[in-house]
Amino acid sequence: MRASFFRYLALPLGAAMLMAGVASAQLARDPGVRGGAPGAGGPITGLSANELQFFFDGRADFEEEEGVGDGLGPRFNLDSCGGCHFQPDIGGTSPSVNPQVAIATAGGAHNTVPSFITANGPVREARFVKKSDGTADGGVHALFVVAGRVDSTGNATTCNAVQENFATQVANNNVIFRIPTPTFGIGLVEEIDDTTLKANIAANNSVKISLGIFGKFNVDGTANTNGNDGTITRFGWKAQNKSGLLFSGEAYNVEMGITNELFQTERDENPTCQFNTVPNDIQDPNSIDADTSLEAALGATPAIQKFANFMRFSAPPTPVTSYTGANGAVSSTSIARGRQRFIDVGCYLCHTPTLNTNANTSVTALANKPVNAFSDFAIHGMGPGLADGVSQGAAKGDEFRTAPLWGLGQRIFLLHDGRTTDLRTAINAHKSSANATFKASEANAVVDKFNLLGFGDTQDLFNFLRSL
Repeated sequence: MRASFFRYLALPLGAAMLMAGVASAQLARDPGVRGGAPGAGGPITGLSANELQFFFDGRADFEEEEGVGDGLGPRFNLDSCGGCHFQPDIGGTSPSVNPQVAIATAGGAHNTVPSFITANGPVREARFVKKSDGTADGGVHALFVVAGRVDSTGNATTCNAVQENFATQVANNNVIFRIPTPTFGIGLVEEIDDTTLKANIAANNSVKISLGIFGKFNVDGTANTNGNDGTITRFGWKAQNKSGLLFSGEAYNVEMGITNELFQTERDENPTCQFNTVPNDIQDPNSIDADTSLEAALGATPAIQKFANFMRFSAPPTPVTSYTGANGAVSSTSIARGRQRFIDVGCYLCHTPTLNTNANTSVTALANKPVNAFSDFAIHGMGPGLADGVSQGAAKGDEFRTAPLWGLGQRIFLLHDGRTTDLRTAINAHKSSANATFKASEANAVVDKFNLLGFGDTQDLFNFLRSL
């Protein structure tokens, strides 16, 4: 130890300080998932009585478990929205206990649990990078089938659908994963106009360029914009969806196999597995008249619209000014210092702390409001380390939307595939050099600056992130 100490003193001063910073930074620890009451899950303030009713009716439907008679399957990942979006409250992200393990054989269904689904791991959907002929795939491959399942709504013992061979795909390194994104505050995000997003991307441009950061919208027609109207899409891991309603309709069909007003045909049209009319969940124009009551209107509203109402009227996550983490008490002073370090190293250049909604919206509670999402809602090249090889729209295999950080303090699993629960690991995963397929990550220079922080600054930064 003594010899090591003198070798350390013999280093040039700059190198010695760098080593001291790196060594001490290793002692800083992620405070972990913040305890206490959920910081989200309720309605946004300022809603009218009717809007509140639509929120609570939507939340109830969001939590409801679907069965064979409701149109579940033939292939599905889970039987409810709330099962995936549960942490720290309904509308959030993957819970601590994965419900996919139990659902695999619920009601006698003929499924085995894939190796990448574990009781204490994240809820996951699986995508295949390539098809059997070597061409690009990228689509969701549902984990389970309803074959053999009997529940309170129906009987699928005559269904002959067979679960996909995930073991072979895993062995071939052909499977990538996504975990649920939190849906809190979606209404606020919907109401950020494109002009605001573009102005934010243009801000601090010289600094961004010097660090190798390039966010993309529809300036050159190559990134995350709607193909027909050119407006900016902003939801999903690759910013592939335009609105909460579109997100709801797609998820209802992809994750539960339930067809609806937006996605009217079955993903698997196996005739032995059809136990409900198609589309499974639609508006019935004959159920109410033009002078119907609110209660009747709620009852006639399709599920995907109810889901969208719940998400649109949900409050954003509320940050805290102090808390107790795994390392002990965290003060407001530490959180404030950590916020400054977040800015100093350049995280804010993509994770924009605050944007604002349009003043001219139909819902007063959403008009001219701050959106403290810590995202620019653009897609960025994240390098080979995070690349999943899947393209969605114009977002390439290494490009992802800047993940909003609001609610991070109560999020268990991190990154798009839930590979870690640790902030340091997640931050360092943003750094990777170029390879033959993908360019270097746009976050490399910022991660380098993060890794030069000393122990105190690193701990403050972690404390700040878990306060969100």
